[in-house]
Amino acid sequence: MPRPRPQPGGAHPHPDPAPVPRAPGGVTATRYPESVRLGVLDIGSNTVHLLVADVRPGGRPLATTSQRTVLRLMRYLAPDGSITEEGVHALVAAVTEARKVAASERVDELLATATSAVREAKNGPEVIALIEEALGQPLQVLGGETEARYTFLAVRRWFGWAAGQILLFDIGGGSLELAAGGDELPEAAASVPLGAGRMTVQFLPDDPPGEEAVEKLRHHARKTLAPVAKKFGKLAAPDHVVGSSKAIRSLAKLVGYPVPGWSGIERMLLPRASLGSWIPRLARIPASARQELPGITADRTFQIVAGAVVLHEAMRALDVDELEVSPWALREGVLLRYIESLSWSTPGA
Repeated sequence: MPRPRPQPGGAHPHPDPAPVPRAPGGVTATRYPESVRLGVLDIGSNTVHLLVADVRPGGRPLATTSQRTVLRLMRYLAPDGSITEEGVHALVAAVTEARKVAASERVDELLATATSAVREAKNGPEVIALIEEALGQPLQVLGGETEARYTFLAVRRWFGWAAGQILLFDIGGGSLELAAGGDELPEAAASVPLGAGRMTVQFLPDDPPGEEAVEKLRHHARKTLAPVAKKFGKLAAPDHVVGSSKAIRSLAKLVGYPVPGWSGIERMLLPRASLGSWIPRLARIPASARQELPGITADRTFQIVAGAVVLHEAMRALDVDELEVSPWALREGVLLRYIESLSWSTPGA
């Protein structure tokens, strides 16, 4: 599959890919004299992650703080699909801490979003109410396709128009998002319940999981991805295939290779063949030993096997031989989309 060498940052505004997350009080556009400090709180299936960035007219977001609390909410799912009391307490504590950090960083606007784990929990409404109480503001719960659209926006802005037709994979803890298109608004977006955390709990509970369990997961992933592959197969062939999310970055450090980028930015490529050759080895290594491998952090070591299997099957289903890792993903997409809604005044106005 062709791999052009687009330069980051070449994209321009496009019609809304998704609703803008609500700021406190429902405000979606504010006038600022020159710059503003924004915070994006991403309440995901694996982590509660706060990104703080300074933004200004015509400039790229400049991250100042990144604070993460590892939760792995899939561990706290009860048999009926609800988040247990222990999980809710851990989640509220993480959100409360993130709010304190945002206050200490003097954030002007905090954009709070939640994805798969909270969205699909049986007691989701009750959990959302407790999160909003801890935040002191509304929480925007993103649908799976909306999540894919925000991430696609971030990827398009990073690689620019020169990337042509982009195909995106993003693996979270609860779901796998895919999006494709030649603009900032993807022509197709999909979300399937193949997240690394979810698949670990359902198919790979043993440590190490063993080959039989991996094969069962592989079969399930192929079956789940079949209708998605059919849908995306009707689109134009991608010029550039991109992977985002912590799981894919970790796998790229393990099995991929770097190539020179621009302005000293190192680019990482991840070949499907190398990923496939590593899966049997990962499945034989205990989780405690996996974190000694390049790129595998302690918070990802339990679910990296499932993430590798899902990504390999997704690349196979869409006939992808290699992808490039994007440093930007969902949080940057939310940030970029919100910036577009701001009404900037000119200096001295």
